Amino acid sequence: MCGIVGFAGIKNSKEAVLNGLRKLEYRGYDSAGIAISSSDNVLSIFKDKGRVEHLEEIITKDLDGPLAIGHTRWATHGKPNKINAHPHISNNKRFIIVHNGVIDNYKELKYTKLSGFNFYSETDTEVIVNLIEYYSRKYDVSSSIRITATKLEGSYSCLIIDKETPDKIYVLKNKTPLLIGCGEKGNIIASDVIPLIGYATKYTNLEDQVFGIVTKDSVSITDYLGNKLEYNVNQVSVNDEEITLGRYPHYMLKEIEEQPDVIRRLISKYFDGENIIINKDLVSMFKSINKINFVAAGTSMYASLMGKYFFEKLCRIPSEVLQSSELVYSSPLIKDVPLFIFLSQSGETADSIAVLKKVKESGYPTLLITNNIGSTMASISDYCLDIYAGPEISVASTKAYVAQVVTMSILAKAVSGSITKLKNHLKSLAKKTEEILGKKVIIKGLADQIKDAKAVFYIGRGIDYWASLESALKLKEISYIHTEAFSSGELKHGTIALIEENVPVIAICTQEGTNGIVRSNLIETEARGAKSFVISMESLSQSSDSFIIPNVSHYLTPLLTVVVTQLLAYYTAVNKNLDIDKPRNLAKSVTVE
Repeated sequence: MCGIVGFAGIKNSKEAVLNGLRKLEYRGYDSAGIAISSSDNVLSIFKDKGRVEHLEEIITKDLDGPLAIGHTRWATHGKPNKINAHPHISNNKRFIIVHNGVIDNYKELKYTKLSGFNFYSETDTEVIVNLIEYYSRKYDVSSSIRITATKLEGSYSCLIIDKETPDKIYVLKNKTPLLIGCGEKGNIIASDVIPLIGYATKYTNLEDQVFGIVTKDSVSITDYLGNKLEYNVNQVSVNDEEITLGRYPHYMLKEIEEQPDVIRRLISKYFDGENIIINKDLVSMFKSINKINFVAAGTSMYASLMGKYFFEKLCRIPSEVLQSSELVYSSPLIKDVPLFIFLSQSGETADSIAVLKKVKESGYPTLLITNNIGSTMASISDYCLDIYAGPEISVASTKAYVAQVVTMSILAKAVSGSITKLKNHLKSLAKKTEEILGKKVIIKGLADQIKDAKAVFYIGRGIDYWASLESALKLKEISYIHTEAFSSGELKHGTIALIEENVPVIAICTQEGTNGIVRSNLIETEARGAKSFVISMESLSQSSDSFIIPNVSHYLTPLLTVVVTQLLAYYTAVNKNLDIDKPRNLAKSVTVE
């Protein structure tokens, strides 16, 4: 989940790479490093534990040149420290590398091919750079790097500098994302499209198992045998305004407040008047299947639960939600004619990619719902729907969840035609989201009451339980408070043993059929000392409720309740003075299994 950036240009490579690393810190921020060439082709390396801001402080101020590679790290192999920070250098000091990914067979390579080499870090990356040195004793640099790639098992995107050819950046890519952007002042390579902004107008998203050579005015891409490959070129469509904080103190708050605009954008993209604009072949394909398997992880998995609800209740298609990290190693028994719907914000989620490839090999139809239609998963899937959420920088996902659920509601409407006046419901949803955003002072008060808790529990039933799962995830990942969500009916089956004096229990009550029983379950926790809170819908509310959301169609209520709980998590973390956009141990895009 690390981020890598390289730049080969006329000059100012240091700033291009540092600027890119700042934009990629959401992928990891345990350590950072850079290798910079001077105008006379002398290479200097700077790296240390900590963030890009610290890296900038230790770089020689007037040092710059036409070529640089950099890295911001989420630790996989080895502790986050200076020794394990990238770039790494080969034993003979000739080759320098930055690497995103995990090499599964690095120990085997270390003890078979590299028994005479010295290793200074705990990383798998040092094996790659020394293997290149090993083969360079017999082959030219390009051949040495390509041969090295054939020996690696696992995932990797690598940028390599050879001191003997200091005008080139050598590229390897397999499984983890890597893009090459072309601009007037040089060519830039990065793990995501965001670092390309301001440096490139066009880019290509590299396929797996490719080798490249990038200079200031040329790009060459081949397979591992050296055969030249053709590649697609995309426009850089993101702009600086979308990725800057502006008036906001944190990206998370900015992205929460962007949610009404995201809903309206989805309406504009998927509706023409009252007609839905979705690929007709995709819609008609639903007639030939009798089961939907949703595959996702984290927030996307909780969004999938709403997809299951839409397609079972409205389209009468049996559906199941499967966890991608488990499905990689445990294939389900399939007796039906299934459609696999994958949800991934980045489209680069490693375990979901592995499942997608297995599903494709089995010949089942696939649909991807994503925020990145230029991603690896998009290139593999039969169909793809864009959620149009725009860049999401904060590690804790907010607007992507809302966008995924809204997109699935539109698709279900297209398939079934049974959600009457959906467009009007979504317009109302956007307006009512703004109403909630205007009541942040109430949510700040609730955050004050839970900030010192050691544990928090969310409860609900049905889709309120599914909203509770996402709500608990948000609170735990940015406040570090142990938070769990339970179906309120399960409390008496063991969980109620965890209730202690003043433990916060937050009940979500937006469904008429379950409102009474969830409130009854909450009273049971109060009897054991819990400090209770209720988030309810206006039509079901009571005077003592903690926060009341406006009335909305019952199947869209999670899209309002999660806005409340997103803000609750945010203000709790603010009260605890935590790093909200970059919570500890986490990274935005999970590109390793």
